[in-house]
Amino acid sequence: MDWVLFFDGECGVCSSSVMWFANRDPNKRISYAPLQGKLAADLGLSDHASISDGTLVLRNQATGRIYKYSDAVIHALIALGGIWRVAGIFKWVPKFIRDRLYLFVSNRRYFISHRLGVCRLSDVDLSDRLLD
Repeated sequence: MDWVLFFDGECGVCSSSVMWFANRDPNKRISYAPLQGKLAADLGLSDHASISDGTLVLRNQATGRIYKYSDAVIHALIALGGIWRVAGIFKWVPKFIRDRLYLFVSNRRYFISHRLGVCRLSDVDLSDRLLD
């Protein structure tokens, strides 16, 4: 697996995002790990689970490069391949605009998951891609 997508394991919106990516990743290019897990702690990423810091962090396993906020989403979509690579066009949108939109949703993720009743990781078999 070339990428690891770290997510807030206590957030229903984040878990739904992981399920969304996993359902569109037949080549299993992305692994998943909770920001509250051992791997995130070992890499110094645990702090990213806080409400003010976002929810998804993407790590390129080959280079060790870390992507946060909107960059994490764009690079994760590109990593899926196929039609999702078109998401690279969003790199042209100024980062401060993309990140402001990302953080707007991220900072309200617990409210959103509570109001919508978003479920946890249950619909997707991630046993071979869920790291800790």
